[in-house]
Amino acid sequence: MKQTKSFRRAGRDARPGCLPVALAAMLVGSGPAWAVDIGQVKIARGQVSVERGGASMAGTAGLRLQAADTVRTGSDGAVGITMNDDSLLSAGPNSVLSLDRFALDASTNQGSFSATLNRGTLAVVSGRLAKQSPEAMTVRTPRAVLGVRGTEFVVSVGD
Repeated sequence: MKQTKSFRRAGRDARPGCLPVALAAMLVGSGPAWAVDIGQVKIARGQVSVERGGASMAGTAGLRLQAADTVRTGSDGAVGITMNDDSLLSAGPNSVLSLDRFALDASTNQGSFSATLNRGTLAVVSGRLAKQSPEAMTVRTPRAVLGVRGTEFVVSVGD
């Protein structure tokens, strides 16, 4: 009993001094861990922007994309995106594409990919995820949910 008591007491004595340091280390070190890259803008023409966490940035070639990003193209815009599973997405002018969810286990090619096309056009060539598990990839529009069962498709949503 005495050993347990002294251990508990030592734990309580050590905790107040270590806790702020441990929390600070976790906060500083965990920022990039939350921001997982899911793909990349390969080609951007005309007006292309990416909204992330309430901020808007230019959608230039090389920009790494994250889940919950929204890609917008202007009237002269077009964007080509390569996802981490090698899926290819091409959005045409006046498009609004939300990358809702993307998870990939690279060793098994298992996971899920969900995107929403709110406006515009989107051409898709599915990658390893949909080829491994066709039900793993969905594209939503304001009026329909597309389950990807093939390797290529195009969808258009009017204003």
